[in-house]
Amino acid sequence: MTDFQAVADRVEIEALRGEFSDAAMMGDYDRFAELFTEDGVYKIPDVHVEQTGREAIRAGTEELADAWEFFVQTTHPGSIELDGDTASGRAYVCELGKLRNGTSIYNYAFFNDRYRRTADGWKFTERVFEVRYFDTTPLPGSPLVALPAVAEEASQIER
Repeated sequence: MTDFQAVADRVEIEALRGEFSDAAMMGDYDRFAELFTEDGVYKIPDVHVEQTGREAIRAGTEELADAWEFFVQTTHPGSIELDGDTASGRAYVCELGKLRNGTSIYNYAFFNDRYRRTADGWKFTERVFEVRYFDTTPLPGSPLVALPAVAEEASQIER
């Protein structure tokens, strides 16, 4: 593998990890599932989730998302170990949100990943979510829908 190819592979894998968070936050479950190989596996052991195959990943992710009032996930670079047309790595994430039952969630975690190069680019063959810090203290903020009221209130103060 050339140095150029290794750099290109790393950029593509990093983009794949970013697409994952984007698809999750935008509720694009079809795109989310397409980020995995046909036989891909998505696991969240702490809540006993294990989804195998794109159809199960798509349906399971939509079901999980229905529990959230709002959800924010940011992905941060981690490690990538290339091995020809396969790779493994770790990506770090921070999540916050509020479940429909009123529970706030704030965590730091990482994904243990396995990737495969396909005709459509790099895909996840396995993604396992591991939480390192978890907090359910009520979040002091609110989702964007509250912003217009805050803006109106602020404009009244300035007058």
